Amino acid sequence: MKRVVCLGGGPAGLYAAILLRKALPTTSIEVYERNRPDDTFGWGVVFSDQTMDNFRTADARSHTAILSNFHHWDDIEIHFAGRRFVSGGHGFCGISRKQLLWLLQERATELGVRLHFQREVETEAQFQDADLIIAADGVNSMSRERHAAVFEPDLDRRKCRYIWLGTTQKFSAFTFAFERTEHGWFQMHAYQFSRDLSTVIVETREETWKAHGLDGSNTEQSIAFCERLFERYLDGHRLQSNANHLRGSAWLNFLRVQCKRWHDGKLVLIGDAAHTAHFSIGSGTKLAMEDAISLSRHAAAGTNLDQALDAYFAERSLEVLKLQSAARNRTEWFENVERYARLPPEQFAYSLLTGSQRIGHENLRIRDPLFVRGYESWFAHQYGVSAARPPMFLPLKLRGLTLANRVVVSPMAQYCAKDGVPDDWHLVHLGHRALGGAGLLYTEMTCVSPEGRITPGCTGLWNETQRDAWRRIVDFVHERSPAKICLQLGHSGRKGSTQLGWEEMDRPLPAGNWPILAPSSLPYLPGVSQTPIEMTRALMNEVKAQFVRAAHLGRQAGFDMLELHMAHGYLLASFLSPLTNHRGDEFGGEVQARLRFPLEVLTAVRAEWPQEKPLSVRVSATDWADGGLSEEDLLVIARALRDAGVDLIDVSSGQTVPWQKPVYGRMWQTPLADQVRNEIGIATMAVGNIYEPDHVNSIIASGRADLCALARPHLANPAWTLQAAAQEGYTDQWWPQQYLSGKQQLERNYARAAQPGSIGSQARVRDSHE
Repeated sequence: MKRVVCLGGGPAGLYAAILLRKALPTTSIEVYERNRPDDTFGWGVVFSDQTMDNFRTADARSHTAILSNFHHWDDIEIHFAGRRFVSGGHGFCGISRKQLLWLLQERATELGVRLHFQREVETEAQFQDADLIIAADGVNSMSRERHAAVFEPDLDRRKCRYIWLGTTQKFSAFTFAFERTEHGWFQMHAYQFSRDLSTVIVETREETWKAHGLDGSNTEQSIAFCERLFERYLDGHRLQSNANHLRGSAWLNFLRVQCKRWHDGKLVLIGDAAHTAHFSIGSGTKLAMEDAISLSRHAAAGTNLDQALDAYFAERSLEVLKLQSAARNRTEWFENVERYARLPPEQFAYSLLTGSQRIGHENLRIRDPLFVRGYESWFAHQYGVSAARPPMFLPLKLRGLTLANRVVVSPMAQYCAKDGVPDDWHLVHLGHRALGGAGLLYTEMTCVSPEGRITPGCTGLWNETQRDAWRRIVDFVHERSPAKICLQLGHSGRKGSTQLGWEEMDRPLPAGNWPILAPSSLPYLPGVSQTPIEMTRALMNEVKAQFVRAAHLGRQAGFDMLELHMAHGYLLASFLSPLTNHRGDEFGGEVQARLRFPLEVLTAVRAEWPQEKPLSVRVSATDWADGGLSEEDLLVIARALRDAGVDLIDVSSGQTVPWQKPVYGRMWQTPLADQVRNEIGIATMAVGNIYEPDHVNSIIASGRADLCALARPHLANPAWTLQAAAQEGYTDQWWPQQYLSGKQQLERNYARAAQPGSIGSQARVRDSHE
């Protein structure tokens, strides 16, 4: 490799040039920057200890220079509703962005990198002789735009405006302050990054920004507004701007950047040109410089350039995706401060600390055990419990039903009933999990008619034989455990008459198919699935009566709770989604009309179901497909369900259409449960890739949901809750008397593993620094 050109002289471009120069000492390396050497937007840069370890390995000289200019702090301080909350153990370090640039420029020059400032690059064609062109030209990358057909960028301009300022006020902690105005909330993110200066970022919703006339304000007027609003925290110190070299408003929208590909021939993207992460998790520069480490290593390996750039993308894209997922959660938290401002101040602070879902309850405990202990004690008192305990083991009351804890065995289809009748398999399956300690068990979706089954192996509740079989299971649960059991009722709609789950799922039966129903005659799999019958008013009345009949039989069987399945593209869900409801009558069109039949069923079932027993509804909060349920639709639906007497909404998503594009990850549907709970004011259940006790504790403690449903973890371990209790050191968890000797051994083993110096303890300490 003879020549490398870096387009962009920010930290990413400079660091890539430094590392490549070290690895390829005979290669000509140049950096082209459109601005002057000391122009920069922003004030401070934040790094973690782990990031600094990476820098030390990559280039010890620049690492030492950066480290000598760091300002360290440990605490996060939150000001909200006249209260101040402090959590320690977070271990941040900051440096002036301008100082970082100077240090990297000095190191690059020392190594022989040629730096060109105030040089605008119109096209990469002027570097035809370069072997590698690194596009480090930032969030508004012209290189990315010129090659958009290859990179396929996804640019998401977010809902808040922010202004990045500095001050001589010295913030001793990473400080978040929230102020309500007559038009909405403003929040301040502030931290000290040098001996004399701190960064201050002020952020607010776009509509709030406009309502205050800030869209027509210049930088000086905006600074004066922010100084008045946050004067109690500035203590007389002025705010400053260093963005005079930028065109347009000093108030910006955060732009989330994701690219499907990161290289096109010899042109490769790094840093903000390839991806961005919201400043609230302080990782943009970190990601950019870690990109430079990876790129330089692979580019200098001597392999084919395409292979090297593919390896760079494979290595970095996964780590970036993880951090962008956490950043997305945190971005949405700050976009919706109004939602969380309804929480008690203690829970508001906890929710902020864990809002990225990257820091959980246990991680926070390791960082600041006193903070978590105090919070657990406060939180327990909210539910009438006098002593602190892990949040997942607090009781929950729904109407006349009290659950012993917040763990739910999720509905899981077993596909082995005959004529809809649950048998010994179902008794052992549910009975074993009742003995496993969960507070609430769900039946699989139990169908209200033979034609409403998904498969021939689905359970049903349309006759007394099925009722009696269910009563046998319910009686076992009640007699042998403190667990409660919920009957989930549903109708398959256009997804019915299909093969068993371990066969060709969603495909019609090879023979013996029955007619299927839907709001519109749209097959689930075009060209493969049956075309459903479009429901008439008479068919709607018939189905509604089937739901009422099933609820009556469930009441006789002794179930503690009932849930209506209005999710996953089944019959009632098909009415709700505009992708599956194309009706032109009073049951189609706007969301209020699409709601009409599901609400009719709900109202009729609620009238049949005992008033002292709770009723829940499972919904798909999004279809993960263009043209599907909107965020506004979801809130209209949730509000209507609440007003119709629903006690809890079980918030799932998708499975409406086969071309869905869900975004998976840990606890991936929890933000949807959070939105419904905290905007509508109704209890919710979170589902989806929740598999650790820490997940459950974090979700419950932060107020994102009231219950957590786990499916696959309970398939692998029916005693998941018992094991979690031992792991958490919660010894008051109920166990079957027959298993008490196992309880004692398990508790001893976990207590031993938690001792300082043990392998388990060391693993937790490592996790705390991620």
